[in-house]
Amino acid sequence: MDHAPDIQNDQSLTVEQAIANLQGEDLGLRVYAAWWLGRFRVDAPEAIEVLMAALADEDDRTGVGGYPLRRNAARALGKLGDHRVVPALIQSLDCTDFYVREAAAQSLEKLGERSCISRLIELLNNQVDGTLSAPEPPHLAQPFDAILEALGTLDAMDAVPDILPFLDHPVPRIRYAATRAMYQLTPNPEVASQYGDRLVQALLNDDLQLRRTVLADVGAIGYLPAADAIAQTLAENSLKLISLKGLLEKQLQQTTPPHLSAGAIKVMTLMDELL
Repeated sequence: MDHAPDIQNDQSLTVEQAIANLQGEDLGLRVYAAWWLGRFRVDAPEAIEVLMAALADEDDRTGVGGYPLRRNAARALGKLGDHRVVPALIQSLDCTDFYVREAAAQSLEKLGERSCISRLIELLNNQVDGTLSAPEPPHLAQPFDAILEALGTLDAMDAVPDILPFLDHPVPRIRYAATRAMYQLTPNPEVASQYGDRLVQALLNDDLQLRRTVLADVGAIGYLPAADAIAQTLAENSLKLISLKGLLEKQLQQTTPPHLSAGAIKVMTLMDELL
């Protein structure tokens, strides 16, 4: 979740003001400016530079050692699509703040940056590293779900032996992230579908938050056999539509316009019924 002060009128801020605020002394305005630059995807050289500088900020620190400004800066840089930020994001994977590492992994995933794969695998195997862990139970050493999702998206085939043990992790969302990654990294369609079917089954979980997590997972991998289960999941229609959108995008990648596959038509029909 992005950390930003309760400032309602985003449009009252200009790019120049946001950049100036990020370099100012007011910590609240700095955190908000980093969020704002990412939210509105301000792809300006000056914005990139000040956000990268914010990744090394030492002023905005919580009582338990977290870095809210760094978190927002890392998230923002992933949205701007500029690969010059990659070294700084990879360096942020060493930050003592769990959520900075999480944001950096997610941003590197968004950027499709394979140069971070070896470092992500190292983190995956780093169960106890002495850094600030996630504050809510269970106290995790690393943001394993974000790392697993990134490895799957980045087609990190070398990571498969390191991912497999996470299929049995005690934390459900981490198991689901590992299942999602294995679907993406399994070349045999029949075997891959077994991982996809595990996620479909997980849509029946009693926990709403976990159902939301799995909706995101099946949408991210575009698993067509999940379409009906997505539409019937006990969750918000908005989240089901986002998940189905992922399936539709996958189908459209496999067709030649203006022709639509039967799968695309099915997904579009389900989406219409949810509107």
